[in-house]
Amino acid sequence: MNEEELQRLTERLSLEYFQKPFRHKAVFNARLRTTGGRYMLSSHDIEVNPRYYQQLGLEETVGIIKHELCHYHLHIEGKGYKHRDRDFRQLMNKVGAPRFCSALPRQKEGRTTRQYIFQCCSCQTKYTRKKNMDLNRYACGKCRGKLKRIK
Repeated sequence: MNEEELQRLTERLSLEYFQKPFRHKAVFNARLRTTGGRYMLSSHDIEVNPRYYQQLGLEETVGIIKHELCHYHLHIEGKGYKHRDRDFRQLMNKVGAPRFCSALPRQKEGRTTRQYIFQCCSCQTKYTRKKNMDLNRYACGKCRGKLKRIK
């Protein structure tokens, strides 16, 4: 799906579920990380995370667009458009928009998480860390003994 098709889909969903036209822009924004979409208060545009369409399909994207259209139409009408407002919750129930989008499948990151294991020379206590430490600056937290790196 390209941005032109996204625009047409958003306009069609607006007329079908809200009986009101969508007169602004709907675009994909690949920089969105933690959300499926967002409604921009200042410009009235809707941004959609393209990974939701690529990984979860059209049905999930339609849900995201309906949710953002709830924000859009209520804000334009001067009603409560925030998640906690009664108007917003009622409109979402009426049109069947999801409150939250589904979680994206977790992908294995390119970097593997390293683990550094340090051991006290005196009391043999082991410490596991994600970051390497300067062994001249740090000592054992239990006995103040010298640390050595095992792995």
